[in-house]
Amino acid sequence: MSLWPRPERGVPATTSEVARAVFPRGCTAMRLRDLLGQVFVDDRFAELFSGRGRPALSPGRLALVSVMQFVEGLTDRQAADAVRSRLDWKYLLGLELRDRGFDASVLAEFRERLATSGSAEELVFETVLDRLREAGFLTAGGRQRTDSTHVVAAVRSLQRLELLGESVRAALEALAVAASTWLTGWAPADWFTRYGPRVDAYRLPTAETEREDLALRYGADGFLVLEHVFAPSAPSQLRGLETVELLRRIWVQQFYRAPDGLRLRKEAKGKGDADRTGRPPASMGLVSPYDPDARFRMKRATKWIGYTAQISESSNDDRPHFITYVATRPATEPDVDTTGRVHAVLKERDLLPDEHYTDSAYITAEHILKATKLGVELIGPVNKGNQWQSRTDDAYDNDLFAVDWDTLTATCPQGHRNTWSGTGIDRHGNPRVMFTFSLTNCTPCPVRSRCTHAKTAARTVTLRPRDQHELLRRLHSEQATDEWHRRYGHRAGVEGTISQAVRAFGLRRSRYRGHDKTTLQHILTATAINLTRLDAWLTGTPLGHTRTSRLAALAPSRA
Repeated sequence: MSLWPRPERGVPATTSEVARAVFPRGCTAMRLRDLLGQVFVDDRFAELFSGRGRPALSPGRLALVSVMQFVEGLTDRQAADAVRSRLDWKYLLGLELRDRGFDASVLAEFRERLATSGSAEELVFETVLDRLREAGFLTAGGRQRTDSTHVVAAVRSLQRLELLGESVRAALEALAVAASTWLTGWAPADWFTRYGPRVDAYRLPTAETEREDLALRYGADGFLVLEHVFAPSAPSQLRGLETVELLRRIWVQQFYRAPDGLRLRKEAKGKGDADRTGRPPASMGLVSPYDPDARFRMKRATKWIGYTAQISESSNDDRPHFITYVATRPATEPDVDTTGRVHAVLKERDLLPDEHYTDSAYITAEHILKATKLGVELIGPVNKGNQWQSRTDDAYDNDLFAVDWDTLTATCPQGHRNTWSGTGIDRHGNPRVMFTFSLTNCTPCPVRSRCTHAKTAARTVTLRPRDQHELLRRLHSEQATDEWHRRYGHRAGVEGTISQAVRAFGLRRSRYRGHDKTTLQHILTATAINLTRLDAWLTGTPLGHTRTSRLAALAPSRA
């Protein structure tokens, strides 16, 4: 298809006249059109189309239909019917009353173009942010808050044995479609009944030895498939099938060939085992033959296979709260990796806040110092560390040791100085400063049990570099005050945004398979939330609040 950009002609007079007669007070679609005008311009989507071929439908209108589809929670067919039959949508899209719309399949094709282009965020999400900025609803400065939620992939959760059997079945199914004659020429006769139904249609064995035997049988069958596919006589196009490639990658992760035969990989106990016979870490482990990007993660009591959605919103009291950053990340990626990315993106969009509220998962001393250089105050609880002293009330944690950074000496709470100091690197590659005390002082110390659990060694204190250590000590003191907790209470509002995205827009379940399409879903969801909030602001709809039952209201005050 080729793109023939349509010039902006406004809302047709007949459409406008009838719409205002039917909706004298306006409606969501009409208010958005009156305030934002033509949101998406065809020229911006030129990279999605070639210079030759039949003219495509207006990509600007298709983008707006896709967003409104998420605003109202419509299927493709319902959205296409709305374009054809609803007066308010014709007003929003600037269509004549007699416009016949388009077939519902066009929306799926357009989403495919957006997802594979890699520029959906720029073409859709950022375009709406620009319109909101031009209308005066969005500016830099003020307050920002960030949080994440888990997203379940559009695939079944498979146990290891199910994963192996379904991977072979998926590859054979694709081969049956692409080269059925070639497949029947070599495949064993019992495969067509064994791998015909889905693997969950069978009652799998429960005994450990029987399960391992079945896994090795799946492994042998999978290797036989790969050997025939990659044989010189096989049709070359079969090697490019996605399910065949996934079978190869899953088999590399699940099996290895030992001198005495095929073996299952076990949980890796060390780096050497991981290289030879162990399974890869969760960040690399494939968990489905249908979604190569989904990953397994367990966060506290929550287990899921899929992704993590990162959301950051502006939160100024005098303006609507708009989502200004949205990202779909691997489920195994820690939240702390998002902090710097949010600041970099908001800086590029000229939307850096003055205050940025997050939970402890996003905050480190390094991030706070880097944010300060950008003019952003990163606010959130700073953990004291993973040492047992930090989790015990009467223990001597690192904050109780006085440090003279000029002479690199530390003094313990009992007044003893260290006998050695030096610098090093932790397991993450970050610089650290270490102070070791003398056994002469530590062994007879009356409070040794509050300082160290080592039976024969003296206490060693490992600290961050000076600027980070002094920053953390100051923040630990501030976090103990009521004023800090009152101020930090502003972060709680982002939980309402997560709730709205999950309950009203279905954010937690991916509609599509793969990272690219799930990313597009989240971009359209965030854009739809922004337009919904804009309309609520225009109509004076109050923000949602947590309801308090009458029984809870009778509870005595803590004061």
